[in-house]
Amino acid sequence: MNIAEVAKAAGLPAKTIRYYEDIGLIKPARSENGYRAFGPNDLHKLAFVARARSLGFSIQECRALLALYEDRDRASADVKALAAAHLDQIRAKITELRAMESTLADLVQACHGDQRPDCPILHGLSQRSSVNAQ
Repeated sequence: MNIAEVAKAAGLPAKTIRYYEDIGLIKPARSENGYRAFGPNDLHKLAFVARARSLGFSIQECRALLALYEDRDRASADVKALAAAHLDQIRAKITELRAMESTLADLVQACHGDQRPDCPILHGLSQRSSVNAQ
């Protein structure tokens, strides 16, 4: 498959695939004319990385997951530890987002939204808060 075909099959832009090649996540074969020649294994890896990225895994985490996937002697505990650490990060981010939501909802609720110049939103943004202190 050429890059257009594998991009369509993997649901990724060709630019992303080139980037993944540049950073060594995939290593497609090259034909005599220098064009990339993607095989089924390349497509599988691209789909794997796309799915992992959709779950918020970083490029480095994807690299680790791919290495674990390809290592048939790996312990599933290693995979679980990586995924659990990522889940902890997601949960921490959700907690941060909920705190941000609560603070912003309070500010919006406090603002009359009328023609007066005083604005609780601007006043609240000018104050140091626990949400930003992290």
